[in-house]
Amino acid sequence: MVVTAPARELLDQVLAEVVRETGARVGAVFLLMPEGRALGLEVITGAPRELSMPWSRLPMERSTPVADAVREGRTIRVGSRDDCCVPCPRHEALSLPARGPTLVSMPVVALLGTLDTKGTEYGWLRDRLLRAAVEVVLIDAGVAGEPLVTPDIPRSVVASAAGADAERLRRAGDRGTAVTVMAEGAARVVRRLHDEGRLHGVLAVGGSGGTSIATRAMRELPLGVPKLMVSSMAAGDVSPYVGSTDIAMMYSVVDIAGVNRVSAPILANAADAIAGMARGFAGAPAAPAGDRPLVAASMAGVTTPGVDAARARLTELGYEVLVFHSVGSGGRSLESLAGEGMFSGVLDLTLSELADELVGGAFGAGPDRLRAAGRAGLPQVVSPGALDMVKFGPLGSLPDRFRARHVHVHNPSVTVIRTSAAECAELGRQVAAKLRAATGPATLLLPLRGLSTLGAPGGPYHDRAVDGVLFHTLREELRGSRVEVAEYDTHLNDPAFGRAAADRLHALVSSVHATARTTR
Repeated sequence: MVVTAPARELLDQVLAEVVRETGARVGAVFLLMPEGRALGLEVITGAPRELSMPWSRLPMERSTPVADAVREGRTIRVGSRDDCCVPCPRHEALSLPARGPTLVSMPVVALLGTLDTKGTEYGWLRDRLLRAAVEVVLIDAGVAGEPLVTPDIPRSVVASAAGADAERLRRAGDRGTAVTVMAEGAARVVRRLHDEGRLHGVLAVGGSGGTSIATRAMRELPLGVPKLMVSSMAAGDVSPYVGSTDIAMMYSVVDIAGVNRVSAPILANAADAIAGMARGFAGAPAAPAGDRPLVAASMAGVTTPGVDAARARLTELGYEVLVFHSVGSGGRSLESLAGEGMFSGVLDLTLSELADELVGGAFGAGPDRLRAAGRAGLPQVVSPGALDMVKFGPLGSLPDRFRARHVHVHNPSVTVIRTSAAECAELGRQVAAKLRAATGPATLLLPLRGLSTLGAPGGPYHDRAVDGVLFHTLREELRGSRVEVAEYDTHLNDPAFGRAAADRLHALVSSVHATARTTR
């Protein structure tokens, strides 16, 4: 491509205006040009004095005075995507403007952490991100000592966002209180950055305290916003940190204490990963809202055939179905989103998390499982799927008190035991109580021939007598209530049962919508 003198003058003018308006320290406008299979960088104008020639072609992957100045100066790239002389996936709207200049800003990543203890590592990450052409907002959530690197958002602002004073927190010397307050303040700060369109991803590193602060802030952000936590806690139970969000956890292997031969490649991977995610998120078109109503469904491996049949039928009926894996985190996510009113209805055919919560299994979802839909008044169709088992981790983790029970190794990571008649009676009372409390329409379906693949005829947990205790309790506890109870002489994983469950939910949703229309 030949750049003419008028084009140079236009670029000079545009660059001067952009630098003046943004207050940038240095600027450069440049083109990406295909040269064989490689892309080159052609500096058009605004080159720093370190370059002996004002026009020079440089490989993109090289660190050069121009590239460094561009990144460190947060240079604004000017151009129009449609003007690229040869379309290529990396041009990102860098070209000569044809219909007037277009301002294209780099993605913004928030680095959030305690800069008094992890400042060296955060400075290293910031430099890595800047070299990747990513803008960085460095947020200090520490209170004990002085920050080892200068933040963009100081701790005073973070503490103030939570209604506190950073200096008072420091003098008090209460680490637990400081972590709680700074976590709340950080959550409000990153949420404000997101709402203002100034955030395309969050990266944090830390131990238990830093992870608590950063993930609290990350949980404040909507689903889809890139969130990456590098933590020494990531090899254990991370459910308290992740909650019902889409936080990505990366194990640091060593503690976050300096940049060394082990931590450097891990931190580099984290920085490169968040840079890529932020760039993709910043450039992605807004997801269409869609016109199909959303339905939530619970599922586990032992209930997959039945839920799959229900999902297919609901899709045929015009719904979009979100399936949640009933392993604790899945149930919590379902409850959280149902409570936010995301769904038109809930198809809850897998309640194994209730058994885990009652008996002490490894995959409970907390005492509020099976409550959110009822509290929100959502139509729900429920079945006691997988209440014939309690799930634990590997066989070696099974508590001694359960080893005399009917133990089944589901896979190397999951061991299950059969629920007893007494446990099934209590589970029946709990399920019935939660359904009776629902403010919206609820239907309970009882598949009389089994509740899971393990409980199917011929399976290791097939026990009509124990299942009968569960069914009897549910019938008695729901007698005279507004909850409809329907029985099917089939197994939960029979496709006919799944389709019937879907049709039942569709009828409830349709009835609610019809009532809403007539009362307007």
